[in-house]
Amino acid sequence: MPQHEVIGRDLTSGQPTRLRWHQDRITALEPVADAPNDTWIAPALIDLQINGFAGVDFQQDNLTSKELLHAVEKLRVAGCTRFLLTLITDRWTAMLARLQHLRKLRAEHPQLRRAIAGWHIEGPFLSAEPGFCGAHDPALMLDPKPEHMDELRKICSDDRVLVTISPERLDAIATITHAISLGMKVSLGHTNAPRKRLVQALQSGATGFTHLGNGCPKQLDRHDNILWRVFETPGFTVSLIPDIIHVSPALFRLAHKIIGADSIYYTTDAMAAAGAPPGKYKLGRLELEVGEDRVVRLPGAPNFAGSALSPIDGVFRAAEMLNCEWRQTWRNFSEIPARLMEFEVGLRVGGPTDFCVIEVAPPNQLRSLKVCAGGELP
Repeated sequence: MPQHEVIGRDLTSGQPTRLRWHQDRITALEPVADAPNDTWIAPALIDLQINGFAGVDFQQDNLTSKELLHAVEKLRVAGCTRFLLTLITDRWTAMLARLQHLRKLRAEHPQLRRAIAGWHIEGPFLSAEPGFCGAHDPALMLDPKPEHMDELRKICSDDRVLVTISPERLDAIATITHAISLGMKVSLGHTNAPRKRLVQALQSGATGFTHLGNGCPKQLDRHDNILWRVFETPGFTVSLIPDIIHVSPALFRLAHKIIGADSIYYTTDAMAAAGAPPGKYKLGRLELEVGEDRVVRLPGAPNFAGSALSPIDGVFRAAEMLNCEWRQTWRNFSEIPARLMEFEVGLRVGGPTDFCVIEVAPPNQLRSLKVCAGGELP
């Protein structure tokens, strides 16, 4: 049978390796005598929070398969072959209708089925408090109910689902328990919950925390705030946006020291401006501005609203903030988010042919990136 191969250094071991594949499965991983020092083979990146990309806003009711395919291709070029398509706060019925439409589009194309690995429902079960609601409309917030999770599971069938919930909302704990019983993953976020409620949510099965350091006011009580509460509540796998904008380098480093790198995954929280030039973009009902500084803002307001970060840039910006080699931060954008969602990941015989071939000049200068998705390496 015809096979393809690449030679480079394995990301984890650093050893010269030949990777062979046929169609969408790896057939061999073999040691070789030598490989270029600057060429590496690594698992493809996985992002659990993508609101849009490359000029495409996933929150629009009239989204087309052509637009989705464009976004998926641009994400692949940026190192990411699988992601959770994220829907943000709106009227609940509108969100469900949007989800049904997206699942129909995905079913029509193998590229979409491969790339859209599931759904992240970020809202409307969030805090309506100023600052904690972020760019989400507080007027649309709802208390979560177990029946909301039933509706999600009915639409999503056996798809992977991640739901972000603010645990201080009425019936949140019962809803978290029910979501877990339906095979969903629950992440806390956009919350000002006391530590006691965070612990209750953790004990009820919540495992994630959505973009810590965001979804909260810029000014916090130095004695008691959501950052400190999460820091002293071990057990969550916490996401951070590694763009040097949403989380300051100092806070980024502190989070790694206190929470531990093995319990942190990176997400872009990308919206339509990611992978696109500065300008005005839609995020659901919002019209947002992206300046030359690549910061996404509500016009006339300081609030951040998603990011314009690409996944591959996130790996290298994280390494810059941590003052480490890029190889150390790669797993936070691949292995760890995959572990949270129980995705198949990693380079192994029989595993999926989703991998990156990266050329990097020491210490962290990206020279080139080629990405294989489903057996196709451009």
